[in-house]
Amino acid sequence: RFVPERMVPFSFPLSKCALWDPVPMGDVIGTHIAYYRNPKLSMMEKTLRLAYRHAKQNEKKLFSCFLLGTLSVDEAGEGVMLTIDRFDPGREV
Repeated sequence: RFVPERMVPFSFPLSKCALWDPVPMGDVIGTHIAYYRNPKLSMMEKTLRLAYRHAKQNEKKLFSCFLLGTLSVDEAGEGVMLTIDRFDPGREV
């Protein structure tokens, strides 16, 4: 299912030197992880509880954090599994 209004272009962080020419070449194409594969999400309970506790203790309504994990494709190539196993609250600065 291609839903162009939900698609957001991705970009790489700024750096002092690049390993490739950043000038766009060719036509624009849309990609989506769920277009050809069946995505699955797995999250460790400990990670979820830590993130929840951090959110409850935070005085701000919005805060930044990182959920870290691994992305893998099954042997048949039909599914993608995102396994989140670490929580990083980040820094204020």
